[in-house]
Amino acid sequence: MKKIAILGAMTAAGLSAGVASAATLDDVKARGKLNCGVTTGLVGFAAPNANGEWEGFDVGVCRAVAAAVLGDPNAVEFVPTTGKTRFTALASGEIDLLARNTTWTFSRDVDLKFEFVGINYYDGQGFMVPKELGVSSAKELDGATVCIQTGTTTELNLADFFRANNISYEPVPIETNAEAQPLYLEGACDVYTTDASGLAATRAAFENPGDHVVLPEIISKEPLGPLVRHGDSDWADINRWVLNALIAAEELGVTSANIAEMSAAAGSNPEINRLLGTEGTLGEMLGLDADWAVRAIAAGGNYGELFEKNIGENTPIGLARGLNAQWTEGGLLYSPPFR
Repeated sequence: MKKIAILGAMTAAGLSAGVASAATLDDVKARGKLNCGVTTGLVGFAAPNANGEWEGFDVGVCRAVAAAVLGDPNAVEFVPTTGKTRFTALASGEIDLLARNTTWTFSRDVDLKFEFVGINYYDGQGFMVPKELGVSSAKELDGATVCIQTGTTTELNLADFFRANNISYEPVPIETNAEAQPLYLEGACDVYTTDASGLAATRAAFENPGDHVVLPEIISKEPLGPLVRHGDSDWADINRWVLNALIAAEELGVTSANIAEMSAAAGSNPEINRLLGTEGTLGEMLGLDADWAVRAIAAGGNYGELFEKNIGENTPIGLARGLNAQWTEGGLLYSPPFR
């Protein structure tokens, strides 16, 4: 009898886990739109344009997921979140996916009960100062006032760096990047610190970007990526493999320009065939149709297209691929195989 009771409990637990794991996908489909958490505004990554339409590198991830799941890259409700509000919004179910510049850390993964589905940008914390300050190294910032976003990993990194170098600073707490810009420009703080990509985006938005310099020190590892709630494995799998599809598409030469032709019929490359659904049943395994990845890639292009369009060297942000290049090009970008 004890054995039967244990087996019954295990079966019940398995059934409840199955129900929980399907909940978000069902909710998104029933609602007809994806609620996607983004930053309150960081040009190049996530910000409304002049027409009020959200665009950017992180926005592209939201649209790719919406296209894969709902068949429409515009079926997204963008929910602006701050460093303080982002995790509450995700945990409470206000958003289905958090796709803003959020660092994957042990405590966020384990203690806060979130699941990062991958890394879409390898970053590191840096410092920006006015050129007139005459500083060429962060180690020369003893006694500086530093604008820093609360509720972020940058707070601890900043304290560790100054302590390790036996120098002092005075923090100027801010909640959003939009709040930091005028304070920094008005001289309320000598230094602005955040992820180096965020500094580049902020500097590009200034009227005179050349009056400001990003110092050479990168003081941390900041692997940024989208995340979902724990206990929702099916939903996590969908978001993970949408991101992987964008990364794999670039490596395999699948672009927004050629995807219609390549997905019309199976070609000679089995990996591309499986990715595009002309061979195998990968979509069915995700609970989606065969064309899920085709729609995700067509929504805004592959990873490289999203990067170059929004934050690449030919944009005002001007970021080089660096660590975010494909593994075949000396970077860290690497998708598990589609098989």
